[in-house]
Amino acid sequence: MRSRIKSVELEILAAISGIFIAFQSRVNGELSHQVGDSLTAACISFLSGFIVVSTIAFSQKQIRSGLLQLKSAVSRKEIPKHRLLAGTLGATFVAIQTYSVPVIGVALFTVASLAGQTVMSLFVDRAGLTGGGPKEMNRPRVISAAITVTAVLISCLDRLQLKEFSLLAVILGLFAGALVAFQRAFNGQINEFTGQSFATSWLNFLTGSTFLVLLFGIKSLFGDANLPTSLNGPAWIYLGGTIGVMYIAFSAKIVQQIGVLVFTMISVGGLLFGSLLIDIFMPTKNIGVSAFLIAGIVLAYLGVLVSGQSRASRR
Repeated sequence: MRSRIKSVELEILAAISGIFIAFQSRVNGELSHQVGDSLTAACISFLSGFIVVSTIAFSQKQIRSGLLQLKSAVSRKEIPKHRLLAGTLGATFVAIQTYSVPVIGVALFTVASLAGQTVMSLFVDRAGLTGGGPKEMNRPRVISAAITVTAVLISCLDRLQLKEFSLLAVILGLFAGALVAFQRAFNGQINEFTGQSFATSWLNFLTGSTFLVLLFGIKSLFGDANLPTSLNGPAWIYLGGTIGVMYIAFSAKIVQQIGVLVFTMISVGGLLFGSLLIDIFMPTKNIGVSAFLIAGIVLAYLGVLVSGQSRASRR
């Protein structure tokens, strides 16, 4: 009985971790609105996360050891150097997120990015980028990808004729999700050598922050990027990076107890449900919730469940 109660508690925490990520989208989107530039907002979010994860990483001996093990693996050429740049993919995701969420809302961006991730995961697995050799594109996973793409189309149906609707933001959401599929594959390989999720995350934040700062520098030279002279807006809009670190801490702990599959199913449910609640109670400007959007969210989760059942059947 006690073990069952503990299992339920962990599943609730898994759902909350998904809601964290939905809230992160809203936070970063509002930050972009306040500072007036999505790249600047992405830099602030990633750098704040880098400071938090660095504080954690360098206070833990096992995390430092994990980074040294990764360095040795690179020296032995056991992992290609370009795989260490997985953080740049995450940084690009955040940059797209900060641009798209104020335009199309948290829920539609979440559905679009989930669809992009589901579709691209088929090709990532087929190429064997996750390790363990190539994996076949079985029918349930192809159906899952088709369902999530259909969910995006349904979510957009009532907005297509609206003047303020941005198809570009939806396409960017799909692209951002596709990048996540590659990032997770590369991080899986990195984690095999570090053995520590925070060591892998520290490397992600390092490379991602460096990438964004370089982009900001280039934009400053040839464009109109400028650092904000003051930090305006409520304090919560600067929590994007910290929320990302909290998600890492939650997921690393919970996955060990309930497994990757169960955690994924529940956390994605929390992500989709949380994104809907945020668009209802904390909407960005001109973003409404329609029956089409709700249907798209339900369909997207159905796609995730189909994919999850496929993975479970292979065990």
